[in-house]
Amino acid sequence: MPMSDIEIAREAKMLPIADIGAKLDIPQEALVQYGPDKAKINYDFIKKQNRKPDGKLILVTAVTPTPAGEGKTTTTVGLGDGLNKIGKKAAICIREPSLGPCFGMKGGAAGGGYAQVVPMEDINLHFTGDFHAIGIAHNLLSALIDNHIYWGNKLAIDSRRITWKRVVDMNDRALRQINANLGGIANGFPREDGFDITVASEIMAIFCLATDLKDLTKRVGNIVIGYTRERKPIRARDLKADGPISVLLKDALMPNLVQTLENNPAFIHGGPFANIAHGCNSVMATTTALKLADYVVTEAGFGADLGAEKFFDIKCRKAGLTPAATVIVATVRALKMHGGVAKDALGKENVKAVKDGCSNLARHIKNVKSFGVPVVVAINQFSADTAKELKMVRDTAKKLGAEAIVASHWADGSEGTIDLAKHVVKLCAKKSKFKTLYPDNMALVEKIETVAKKLYGAKEVIIDGKAMTMLKDFEKNGFGKFPICMAKTQYSFSTDPNAKGAPSGHSINVREVRLSAGAEFIVVVTGEIMTMPGLPRIPSADSIMLNKNGQVEGLF
Repeated sequence: MPMSDIEIAREAKMLPIADIGAKLDIPQEALVQYGPDKAKINYDFIKKQNRKPDGKLILVTAVTPTPAGEGKTTTTVGLGDGLNKIGKKAAICIREPSLGPCFGMKGGAAGGGYAQVVPMEDINLHFTGDFHAIGIAHNLLSALIDNHIYWGNKLAIDSRRITWKRVVDMNDRALRQINANLGGIANGFPREDGFDITVASEIMAIFCLATDLKDLTKRVGNIVIGYTRERKPIRARDLKADGPISVLLKDALMPNLVQTLENNPAFIHGGPFANIAHGCNSVMATTTALKLADYVVTEAGFGADLGAEKFFDIKCRKAGLTPAATVIVATVRALKMHGGVAKDALGKENVKAVKDGCSNLARHIKNVKSFGVPVVVAINQFSADTAKELKMVRDTAKKLGAEAIVASHWADGSEGTIDLAKHVVKLCAKKSKFKTLYPDNMALVEKIETVAKKLYGAKEVIIDGKAMTMLKDFEKNGFGKFPICMAKTQYSFSTDPNAKGAPSGHSINVREVRLSAGAEFIVVVTGEIMTMPGLPRIPSADSIMLNKNGQVEGLF
């Protein structure tokens, strides 16, 4: 019987983190160690790398997610190992896992099989404490708002127009809407409030887009927490919150360095969700890695319609990054589901279902190519895949001018991604023609329509009256040049999670818009998407425990 992911991780022969740093020419004194196998890289060393040229940036994205699994993080790790295997100096950059999904339905997020990052349990549980720092920093601002109102409300904050919620890094639907400050005069003025999950926090978004501590402080100060009765915006700096919040985040903002099972460098830092935030690891980690490695493999959350679009239109736009290549991960199993096959029937050969499901892959290829970035498809191989099914995927990709390469990294580690790695190097040798989907000066409504029609295949966008008024107000107040961050279900190009394949001609309903003035984007909430998920009927937490040896069981 094959070993489980967690058993494979426990068998890992990890090197001291100083040895991993040495592979990127990071001296030991530049590492702030968290035990023998985790470290942060200090600011002084990062600053000294600024004059170095950048390596090649490779994005790993995927087809639209299904319960069959796609393996985007696994492929990111496997490709990084594969590039090192063929003699390239490569590093990977991925996000930190959220405790919400770990204990909810998704489980851990550290790769799988023989393409993992380690120490796996640590990475999935608390890690270096970054998320705790982000959650506390966010809630400090919440506390300062209510405290300011309690002590006289000099800024004349309208408690009905406070837009800043509290956060917790757990799926807890009971906290979506609450009444705060109950219990009498001593506890403040009662008002409605609510919680988002930490990974949906604007502090998280700022953390992942900030270029240094100075930029972090500026962005935090720019946060709009609410409005006066005259609709004048109140910023975090008006409450003198930018200083103490930056203090809470000063250590967390240093990028984290760990290793893969094959002892290659891995940066794991930041973790905004991709359906309700921008879904990319931190700019600090990515830009640092680009100065230290010749090839940097990073990922963006969920399918390319969400993660890749936001990586290009938000992260690359704001950080001045130019991606050299994109890898779209697909599995035969996932494509069968997009072709109408139920999960319990995926083990049977069904070339027609693969062909039908390839409509989803085809749209993602076209979409990514519209950004001017070369594309390769990585077929994350499962043992039940047949030659005819694999050929169908290759043929579909070839018709659209992209190679589809079988990768067996889950079972074989770097040996299973050698062909993929070699092809990625060829793509990176070409001159990138990267461009964003829309210009800064396009109207916000037009930006929303551009994403919905060009990438999602929608016929129209229907915007709620209140949301439309807010979009106009945002433009009037100088926020019109911000990119948009679409909050949409990850399971479909439409807002209906059950619409598989490549639906078109549908309507995108915008029910809410939120200003993220510090992160410098506008969140556009569509369909039934929520910024505080709930736990499923049978959460992963039911199976997580300590065994008789004190080891974690059931996490992954």
